[in-house]
Amino acid sequence: MSAPPVVDLPIDDERLAQDLASGLASVEKLLRTSVESEDAFVTEASKHLIEAGGKRFRTMMVLLAAQFGDPSAPGVVPAAVVIELTHLATLYHDDVMDEAPVRRGSPSANARWDNTVAILTGDFLFAQASEILADLGAEAIKIQAQTFSRLVRGQIRETIGPSAGDDPVAHYIRVLADKTGSLIATSGRFGGLLAGASPDVVERLSNACEAIGVAWQLGDDLLDVASTSSESGKTPGTDLREGIRTLPVLYALESSPSSRLRSLLSAPVAESDVDEALELLRADQGMARARQELDSWVNRARSQLAELPDIPARSAFLSLCDYVVERSG
Repeated sequence: MSAPPVVDLPIDDERLAQDLASGLASVEKLLRTSVESEDAFVTEASKHLIEAGGKRFRTMMVLLAAQFGDPSAPGVVPAAVVIELTHLATLYHDDVMDEAPVRRGSPSANARWDNTVAILTGDFLFAQASEILADLGAEAIKIQAQTFSRLVRGQIRETIGPSAGDDPVAHYIRVLADKTGSLIATSGRFGGLLAGASPDVVERLSNACEAIGVAWQLGDDLLDVASTSSESGKTPGTDLREGIRTLPVLYALESSPSSRLRSLLSAPVAESDVDEALELLRADQGMARARQELDSWVNRARSQLAELPDIPARSAFLSLCDYVVERSG
């Protein structure tokens, strides 16, 4: 019988699949208890996004990376909870900044309550993550602080946009690496570090996971244009409607021969023009260039993974690389 899928990724090795399933269950249990408070409302607000689900992608990265050491080491599950709490906290804050009404198919915290509650709940999750982190040692605390600095820097860069003279594409990639890649890199680093893997293995896991994280986000960019249904988890053309200049858009604005496409992409695309903009963008060389960029990040990940010990977890990471490419269409 084949192993159950984890984050839509089929794990062929039965023992690895069982280890991951057991680890995920332990993480889920600690994740829920870590946000419980004497105040019932704080507990309810903190569990709002946990109850809404999610792929626990970063959790899986921690657990997979831990396979290169002792996956049953006592710090592995708490480290995965720290990562997930940090990620969830950023989602509460993101929804306020984006004025998002929905998250994971449910009303966002700011829509259910208000912006103040959402911001403070995110702060509470950061605090709970820090409390758990304090037991994982000085090195883990330093890594988390550096990661959080990158997360915030990436958000600031995204908010203010490129400075005069900056290459918009290079700026965008830096934003992805900081805002998305950094926490996924730390997922790999924490998994290897807390499991006692060698420093070289830990470094390669971190580098590979960051590259996978950037590639994953670039895949989302492509899906928003290429998908013909809501397979990306949101309505195709959402980024165009919101005026978000993702990589295909940036490339199209840089070199597209179509003045009509450049005109459409110069501002948030009106609903009546979305279908036309999508059709023109799908045929533009910007899409091909964006795919090449995604491939380059996946290849970075593969080159790091190739130097790791040949165990089932490495095969799972390599399969994840394949999946990142395939899901982009």
